[in-house]
Amino acid sequence: MERHKESKGKSEESVNTSVAELSSTEKKERVQKAINQAKQLRKGKKYEEGIEQLVKALQLDVNKDKIYYRLGNIYFDSEDLDRAEYAYNRAIEENEDHVNAQHNLAVVYRKQGRVSKSVKQRKKAKKIEFNNPRNPDLSEEETKYAKRFAVKLICVIIGGIIGIGILIYLLSRFFF
Repeated sequence: MERHKESKGKSEESVNTSVAELSSTEKKERVQKAINQAKQLRKGKKYEEGIEQLVKALQLDVNKDKIYYRLGNIYFDSEDLDRAEYAYNRAIEENEDHVNAQHNLAVVYRKQGRVSKSVKQRKKAKKIEFNNPRNPDLSEEETKYAKRFAVKLICVIIGGIIGIGILIYLLSRFFF
């Protein structure tokens, strides 16, 4: 038994050293993989396994707000509202502008019967969302179209201003 504990301790040390040796890109990839796995486990109502994945991902010390947000979602689905509240609060501590965590925390408060806190939290989420609009996920084709449209619009505006300037100049030359 003692050997088992020692070998377990050594394997944990090697995991910690391997985590320390990872680049930030590798850490982000592992966190994203853990988040995706947790999403699938959540869909399959395997909450404990999803929580386990996310807790392991927290050790990588990257994108903690996203991890805590996902943890909150799993806790919410498993009806553990106290832990969901804690997880959403931690996500907000990591990133105050995490609109979804702000919103979901308001939902938790409402479900707990804390209506005034829910209303305040919802207002806070709306304010953050208004101040920090999301970037739309556009396809490459849509992005090119938007850029071409913007260039054409700027040309029309500049051309209009130049045209008005020329018109004013000609009117002032011939009539005054």
